[in-house]
Amino acid sequence: MTSTVTRPGPPGSPAPPPAPEGRGGIAGLLELPGNGVRAVVRSAATTPGRLSVIAIGIVLLSLVAGLFGALAAQDKKDTINGLIDHREPLAAAAQQVYRALSDADATAASSFLSIGTEPLPMRQRYERDVAEAGAALAKAASDSSGVDDAAEQINTLGREIPVYTGLIETARTYNRQGYPVGASYLREASELMRAKILPAAQDLYRIDTDRLAAEQDDATGFPWLATALLLALLAALIVTQVHLTRKTNRLLNVGLVVATVSVVVALLWGAVGLIVQSSLVGSGEEDGSHQVDVLVRARIAALQARADETLTLVARGDGAAYEKDFGDLAAQLGGTDGQGGLLGEVRGLAAGGGAADKVDAAIQAASAWFKAHREVRRLDDDGFYQDAVDTAIRDDKKDGAAGAFLRLDENLVAAINVGRQEFLDDTRGAERALTLLAPGIAVLALIAAAGSALGIRERLREYR
Repeated sequence: MTSTVTRPGPPGSPAPPPAPEGRGGIAGLLELPGNGVRAVVRSAATTPGRLSVIAIGIVLLSLVAGLFGALAAQDKKDTINGLIDHREPLAAAAQQVYRALSDADATAASSFLSIGTEPLPMRQRYERDVAEAGAALAKAASDSSGVDDAAEQINTLGREIPVYTGLIETARTYNRQGYPVGASYLREASELMRAKILPAAQDLYRIDTDRLAAEQDDATGFPWLATALLLALLAALIVTQVHLTRKTNRLLNVGLVVATVSVVVALLWGAVGLIVQSSLVGSGEEDGSHQVDVLVRARIAALQARADETLTLVARGDGAAYEKDFGDLAAQLGGTDGQGGLLGEVRGLAAGGGAADKVDAAIQAASAWFKAHREVRRLDDDGFYQDAVDTAIRDDKKDGAAGAFLRLDENLVAAINVGRQEFLDDTRGAERALTLLAPGIAVLALIAAAGSALGIRERLREYR
């Protein structure tokens, strides 16, 4: 058995420490994680160690706060751009489907009141409405993937619209030949429109309008996480400077002051940008999309009421149901004098805005139309059927129902266009309020990180 002999050192020299078991030096330290942790704890107990930990923490917090702040700002900007380029045009397309189909039904019904061949302008208007509804439906369908309710309504419309147009063509064929059965096909087509097609178009419009409103809410939402991180970073910088002032008796640390100023600028820039952006998005909703929604519903109610007015005459004494529907729609639209209902609501929304004059003109036209309608019913009920038809369809008479209805429709269209433009103007202004905010926050966060590291580094040098 081999023994190890330890030679004593010179007299008075300390005894050598016992050799550790296993691998020594750095390798041994790495094999014992507890030693590394204890070393870090011992280092943090000293002032330089604490400053190093603080520096690392502030740098990491600066980078995280900058990342989340930049992402939040960019997300706002992307949402607003989506409102302008994608969501609002799709909501307008759904509205166009609803409007064009309602107008097609009203125009088809009106054309049957003409003796002989239907007037060419009515035929062209009907065909234009059907073409516009098809184009708008195709556009709305491009965004229906993943939205089951929207896809269901689009499938219903795609299936039933050809059936409706086929019934209208059959009705026209019989009507040109003078067969009364043409009116039966017209009523069947109108019932299909009201029972299946228009409800599907209305549901599609409501789905897209709700999605538009939801994205507007997202655009005005507050970025709580990004704001909390920036405020935490600001608090950390202030506490660190107070700590260094007490330890070093130096009032200012240039690096930490630069970092603090950068964070304050980021917070102020973000606050001002978000306040302006949120205000403009809200204005675009109130003066734009919400006002347009009420106007669209008013226009559709008017179109459906117009179809009921003409179908009452087409039915020749058997149109009590249509006349009742007219009364309900007229009350929804504006009441007996055009001052209430949807028209009264939109007048309050448009007060002082660019659409106010158009809304006032629409209310006057609605009042004239309701007055003409009462004359139509009086003539028809008294047995003057042809005079009632002339009053209902001739738009060259000052007191005619058709002329008043057309003036109502034209003013509603003009008011809708004004509302859409106000939405676009306000929302584009909101997008401009966020210009360069995302990269600005990122750059300021990097400046804060660099300033913190350099500022604390200067203090650490004093301990060497």
